[in-house]
Amino acid sequence: MNAQQHDYRGRLTLMMVLELFIWGAWLPLIFGYLPSLGFSPSEQSWILNAFPIAAIIGVFFSNQFADRVFAAEKFLSFSHLIGGLTILGLGYVRTFWPFFGLMLAHCLFYVPTLSITNSIAFAHLRNPQQDFGLVRMGGTIGWILAAWPFTFILVDWDMVHAAHPQGVVAWLGAVLGSGLTGAALQHATRWTFIVAGIASLALAAYSLTLPHTPPKRGGEGGAEPLAWLEALKLLGLPYMLVLWLVTFADAFVQNSYFNWTATFLGTAAARGGVGIPGNWIMPVMSIGQVAEILTMLVLGITLQKLGWRVTLVIGVLGHALRFAVYAFLPQYPVLIVAVQIVHGVCYAFFFATVYIFVDAYFPKDVRASAQGLFNVMILGCGVILANSLCPWLMQVVFTHDKLTDFHALFLIPCAISLLAATVLAVFFHPPPQAATPAGKDIS
Repeated sequence: MNAQQHDYRGRLTLMMVLELFIWGAWLPLIFGYLPSLGFSPSEQSWILNAFPIAAIIGVFFSNQFADRVFAAEKFLSFSHLIGGLTILGLGYVRTFWPFFGLMLAHCLFYVPTLSITNSIAFAHLRNPQQDFGLVRMGGTIGWILAAWPFTFILVDWDMVHAAHPQGVVAWLGAVLGSGLTGAALQHATRWTFIVAGIASLALAAYSLTLPHTPPKRGGEGGAEPLAWLEALKLLGLPYMLVLWLVTFADAFVQNSYFNWTATFLGTAAARGGVGIPGNWIMPVMSIGQVAEILTMLVLGITLQKLGWRVTLVIGVLGHALRFAVYAFLPQYPVLIVAVQIVHGVCYAFFFATVYIFVDAYFPKDVRASAQGLFNVMILGCGVILANSLCPWLMQVVFTHDKLTDFHALFLIPCAISLLAATVLAVFFHPPPQAATPAGKDIS
């Protein structure tokens, strides 16, 4: 590899770090923040569904328009400029319609950049199959890094000053142990949008330094209109339809985790939660992304040893395990923190495996459209269902006299995961002739 190629890998990795830092900064705590603004469950659902709606639109926009009209790095820069300004605004508005409008605008500009960054990386990596995984891992690192500024932002500084710490070590211990709680934490959560906006504006500027990626013309590497139809026809195969429907169920469960976990972690133990200080909620949730990196490293070996079906089933059962621990063992904070590791297993062994499976089983000329077909479930329909039901379930069905029955609430996604894993185990039987990209039969 020459020096210039090595330089591209580093620059592309930093692009991925910033790209996922933006999303990771605001998503984990927004589910508890919206009720504090007085938004009804239905209003919360509209705001939360701005992202999956933009994801469905983005599947068509980014594939069929954006990357064929604009140079990719310029499209990325413009999108993050507008996206950064709109999400910055979310830190300063507290009424529904301005909040919803800014969130929708942000998502419409941000979501297409998830695929555009992939396009830029593929265009400038000499060996994409070998190098893309490492470059894309920068995104996971970015999500993890987004959690850590808030250990210092979401701090009760009055408590720190009252402790009169002497020396740097004592001061640091007082800061890390003085997280905000209750209404103060909810009010300070607006900083998640401000941090995300700053990162977005930084990426807007940085994008202009990325290698030039001209727009595609005509049919250059893009999905043809009929490719969607061909991809849909393949859902007529029973094993493919089963996987598509289970993907929908698993996406719902995955986003139930995002909807409920931060509130559960931050709720006092006396009220059925875990009682984790506010400045530690995002770092605790980021453990799942650390585990994701480690799990991705062994995914290839796991697929070769266990095959498609067993690997996918393990990924789905990970959700059942995590929600079972939430439901039955909330009195053990160490165990609740440790079970966050399962999040990485759930992602790598199910969602990443789905993408690999689609690449192996769909014909080459419709693979891009097939990936989009599954993305509609992963980033679109499953998220919409979760964001529509989860606020209502938590705040209306399972909360009475201001106390939430977390035990009963968490049994719902636990049961769905067990059912989805059973369906996979019984009905998912792909034919044996398909091979992995490495050329080994793993069915």
